[in-house]
Amino acid sequence: EPRGDLDGALLAAGASVGDVLRVETEQHLDGVTVVAVLPARGARAKPDLLEVFGNRNDEPTVTTRLVGGRRSRDDDRDRRPRREGRGGDRRGRGGDRRADRRDSRPRAERSQRPNESRRRRNEAPAQPRAPRLRPRRTHRNAALAELPEEQRLLGRILLDGGVPGLRSEVQRQNEAAKAAGEPEIPAHLLLSLGERLHRRLHAADWMDRAEAAESGLADLDLRDLRSVVVAAESGARGEDGRALAERLRTGLTERVEREHEAWLAEVAQVLGEGRVVRALRLSSRPPKAGAPMPRDLLERLAHAAGEGLTAETGQDRWGTLLEAVAMSPVHERVVPTGLPGSPSEELLELVRRVSMRVPAIAASLGVDPTPPPANRRRRRPSPTS
Repeated sequence: EPRGDLDGALLAAGASVGDVLRVETEQHLDGVTVVAVLPARGARAKPDLLEVFGNRNDEPTVTTRLVGGRRSRDDDRDRRPRREGRGGDRRGRGGDRRADRRDSRPRAERSQRPNESRRRRNEAPAQPRAPRLRPRRTHRNAALAELPEEQRLLGRILLDGGVPGLRSEVQRQNEAAKAAGEPEIPAHLLLSLGERLHRRLHAADWMDRAEAAESGLADLDLRDLRSVVVAAESGARGEDGRALAERLRTGLTERVEREHEAWLAEVAQVLGEGRVVRALRLSSRPPKAGAPMPRDLLERLAHAAGEGLTAETGQDRWGTLLEAVAMSPVHERVVPTGLPGSPSEELLELVRRVSMRVPAIAASLGVDPTPPPANRRRRRPSPTS
């Protein structure tokens, strides 16, 4: 059952049908090309041995060499004379400098202005990250195995990059063939074939992801679960696939409702403990996008944030509260109790950065609300554009 053509000039004299030959091939999108036929390996009369040539001197198999040990600091100290006069004793000078640098003030006075990152860690402890989706490749490998051998490379490209990835690969190979003076690959034929294969391969890949999502429905990252549910419109095929997609939609809805209720309870609890910054940051990350926070909780949060922004509040704390307010859903409800007397340049820079989110607070500090500078990095055009 030949799977291609072979140039007869590559065969050695005396070759006949039924001979088993070793060949070198090149694999392309449109098939496999034989570039060389290698001679058959003959039977070995005896094993190949390596002859070892020594220096013809009888030497012991184990040698021992004694080296000098490391001298201790006490020995060096005894050998080196101390320099007196202008240099003095180095150890004495170093010890005096360390003693001078040691602060004799009480610990409470030394820690009046804690580090910014340390304060943020105390206000908002890091939440444990949800595990990400790690699907198996059961359906994916089965779909590849069902393809003819000459189409499997095409299938791998489609699974990795889809039809755009196949288009880029065909373009790259055609450019290389054009530079080498060889005929180009018929792009329209491969792309039409790739579009037909992609539907089947995409469904197999979705089944792997959907089965992994169903097994981790209780604790997987919500972004991964939502991506699987959205992809079900094009990936779910057959009765089994549609039933799995429906179970995922129901499970995702129930989990989002549970996490939304737990999120509201946590915001209320943290706010009741007086941890205003933590409550503001929690309020900016709802698990259920678009779901409004209850009115009474919004009013409590805005009132607590306004009570924290006073004239007596340190400017570092003032900036931390303002940044948390700007990202929270109460960014337009907060009215500061007082303003800092002489705001520092660092605080004013923060106000300029969030001025569009808190325009009233920015205006009270003499800052006109301005949008942040646009990103000047231009997006690289795709090969198909």
